[in-house]
Amino acid sequence: MKPAGDSLARFEDAFVAALYGRATDDARVNACTAQAAFGIYRNTVLKGSVDALAANFPGVARLVGDAWFRAAAAIYARASPPDDVRLLHYGRTFPAFLARFEPARELPYLADVARLDLLWIEAHAAPDGTHADPASIAALPAERLETMTLRPHASARWAWFDGQPAYTIWRVNREGVDVPADLAWGSEGALLVRRNGEVIWRWLSAAGHAFLQACATGAPFEAAAQSALNAQPDADLGALFSMLLEAGAMAEQDGARTAGP
Repeated sequence: MKPAGDSLARFEDAFVAALYGRATDDARVNACTAQAAFGIYRNTVLKGSVDALAANFPGVARLVGDAWFRAAAAIYARASPPDDVRLLHYGRTFPAFLARFEPARELPYLADVARLDLLWIEAHAAPDGTHADPASIAALPAERLETMTLRPHASARWAWFDGQPAYTIWRVNREGVDVPADLAWGSEGALLVRRNGEVIWRWLSAAGHAFLQACATGAPFEAAAQSALNAQPDADLGALFSMLLEAGAMAEQDGARTAGP
């Protein structure tokens, strides 16, 4: 007889726990796990979770190798099974898991590489929206631009990695090329944005990160530019803003409001 109501919910929770190798005191589930077929089913479900993680975190997988990745992914999957049928979104806490995963201790950049893989998914799955037109922005009077509030595009994602060249390490593994022999070990940022159906990525300076952060809070252009200079006094704001516009990092400016009355 099929359990009902709260009893069904408890059964389902216990069943999922058993699938991922966790003990349960539910007699109904224990009866299921005693059957030989359950082990086959459990291995199939676990493999599906590991395969989803490998698909979602290709930068990490290439960096550490298939065997290492699948072993770590299996540990993660047992502790954090999917809670969304859309497996594209599985692994939101995987970067945090890698940050505290003892076998990854000698790879301090690994969690940030996973974070960038996750940002790629977010950019890929973000809502559509129109990108700001560089020519239209360039035609604005300076006084109008200074008071305008520009918002990042809905698909734009950015991050700053203090003391780690995580973006470069992620990029070369994502692109399947070798790490540069002259890789500088220092801080760097990353910008990811979907343009024409494709997620593109760009190296991002401290000024660029600060500018986007300020724009995301609703700061007008002049204040966002000042935030960029505070983060990096020698920044070339013209070149930075041009790069952000060409990459599609800013949303269409039509309807943008000005600061003040």
